[in-house]
Formats: sequence, C-alpha cells, structure tokens
Amino acid sequence: MPRLETLGVHAGREDFGELGVHAPPLDLSTTYPVRDLAEGTTSFDALVGGAATAANPIYARLHNPTVARFENALAQLEGTTDAVAFGSGMAAMSACLLAAGQRGRHVLAVRPLYGTNDHLLNSGLLGITTRWVEPKGVAAAINADTALVIIETPANPTLDLIDIRAVVKAAGSVPVLVDSTFATPVLQQPAALGATLVLHSATKFLGGHGDVIAGVVACDAEWAAALRQVRAATGGLLHPLGAYLLHRGLQTLSLRVLKAQDNARKLSKLLAGHPAVAKVCYPGLGTVANAHLVDTQMHGPGSLMAFEMHGGHAAASAVMAAVRLATPAVSLGSVDTLIQHPAGLTHRVVDAATQAQHGITPGLLRLSVGIEHVDDLWADLGQALEAAQLSAAA
Repeated sequence: MPRLETLGVHAGREDFGELGVHAPPLDLSTTYPVRDLAEGTTSFDALVGGAATAANPIYARLHNPTVARFENALAQLEGTTDAVAFGSGMAAMSACLLAAGQRGRHVLAVRPLYGTNDHLLNSGLLGITTRWVEPKGVAAAINADTALVIIETPANPTLDLIDIRAVVKAAGSVPVLVDSTFATPVLQQPAALGATLVLHSATKFLGGHGDVIAGVVACDAEWAAALRQVRAATGGLLHPLGAYLLHRGLQTLSLRVLKAQDNARKLSKLLAGHPAVAKVCYPGLGTVANAHLVDTQMHGPGSLMAFEMHGGHAAASAVMAAVRLATPAVSLGSVDTLIQHPAGLTHRVVDAATQAQHGITPGLLRLSVGIEHVDDLWADLGQALEAAQLSAAA
C-alpha cells in the first residue's frame, strides 16, 4: 500500500490512463443522454437506492464522475471502502443524522463540538433527541433507541482530545461518528481506531485555499449507500467544480498540514511566554485534555490552537483588530493564517452557560496557523498583542 503522501497525489486517478488525461476532468453536465431506456431505468433505480455507480449517471444529483473521483481519493486516505461528498460540512452532518434516524431517534454527543453542529443537535430540527455526555458516560447513556455517538477530536475550539478507541468500546454496537476536521487523515485516521463514520468539513484543510465549501464522510459501503440515498433525496450534493478543487487540494495536503504544524509548534511556545496571554490550549504543549494521545492516536499536534487573553473580550477584540498578516475571519485549515473569536462567532449559537462550562470564554481566540514564514507570523501576532496591551492601558 502506498504511503499517505503518495496516495494524496495519485488516489482517485485510476482511470486517467484509459481516459488519456493527466489532470482530472471536470464534468459539469447536469443531465446525461438516455438512449437505452431499459438501461436508464435500471441505472436510475440503482442510484436512487444508494449505489456508487451505474451504467448511466442519469442526472447530476444522483452521480457525477468528478465528485466520485474525489470521494474515491478521500476514502483511500482515510482507509475506508467508501466516501460520500456533500455541499457543506453541515450538509454532511445532517445526512449522517438523517441516515442514523432510520436506526433510532436518540443521539449521544460529547462537547465541545463545532458551534453549528452543537446547535443542530440541540435544535430538534431533524427529529432527533440529543443527550450530552462526557466520554466516560457513553456506555451508561446508551439505550435501545440510540442510533449514533458523536465526538470531535481535536475539539473545536479548545483542542481537547478524546480517546477514539475508548469511545468505540463504550459505544458497543452503536456507530461512532468522529469529526476529524482539525486532524485530517495526515494526522489521524479514526476508521482504523474503530469509528464508523469519519466526517470532514472539507472546506478546511482538504480544500486548503479558502475557495470551496464542502463536506465529506468516509465510511463503509452500507453507510455510504444510506448517505447517498439521503443526498439524492435532499439535494445536498457537492458541485463538481468544488470536487475538482478538493481533489487537487489533496495533492498538497500532507505538505500543507505538516508545514502549518511546524509553524504552530513554534508559535504556541512564543504565545505561551507572552505576558498578554493567560494560557495557550495546544496539544503540543500538553495543555489540553488527553494530550498524551498526540503520540498514540495522532501523528502530531496539528496547526490549530486557542489562547486566552488577559483582559477578556476587550483584549481579544483588540488583537483581532490589530492583526495585519493574519486574517480575522472564521474557518480554518487554509494556507493563510486565520484568527477568530469563538464566543462571538463560531460558537455564538451555543448558549453562554454551555460555552463557559467548556472553556469558551470571552477572552479566548482560536488561531489556525498557515504556511507563511513563522517569523513573519510572530511579528504580526506580537505587534497585535502589544496593541492590545496598549489599548488596555489607555
């Protein structure tokens, strides 16, 4: 089996020799000719029923070859048989919940999660009931109607880690979904640890350039069929241009993730030593829950961190206003560095009491480190921290 760096470059390109191309073809067709009605009818039934392919694609909501190549590549990177792509990470999560709803209406989830996932699970919009538990409480909370256990590791935004093997063991026969967006398959492969579903907001590291919104779920054939049925019925498909960009992004995924991680290791230490910073949450510093998993479950601490400002909300706001090289914006995993305020932005839809319980404080900033030169990044962050100090003293 080729190593991950090699798979990133070559996976999903198995038919290029037959096609006589070097770059991935971009198929923008919305519909496909049906000259043999019997074949078309059989193909339609297969695709609506969740099949990965059919003799005729029929209609782009049911199948697109550009999307399928990206799915194939991501499945190889995650070590699963299948993957199903969607128009956003939230569409992917929604599809997982709808597919799980055929098994039961009860879901267990561990906080913190990405704020909108938290909101969706708490809202009842999809007809499910969510019980929030600690990882050690999973086994006791399962009942006959429990359809899914949901965790995110590293967690958004605190970077706490959760032992995937332990949760899978506690869940027993109940499927476990792992949101692995922060780690990517470069640093973590949850399916090898027993997870049933591996979800990515592909908008982030998989795309890597801030120019595509997408989601993808790596899984086995049975779950993939159920997810494709949901996608076909609800229309949560990924546009082929997005799939093209994502497939291209996989070629440099390892390079980008490892370079950004190297920068983050250095920046985390510099931030931890700055007088304006109260604490830094980063797995590489050992300052998050279960940091030991960096050396076992993960292959490195990643490039995301959160840091708490002395001075609370005002200081955090001052830093976001003062950065010049880093971009004050939500999202993460891009080649450029992004900084944002979880309590005021990504996790604003989570109630204040829950935010406080899970360390999402008014002074917390989340930093997604990019691939710029680390000295330039520190010069920018350093001047922003000094600006915040001056603002507080004024």
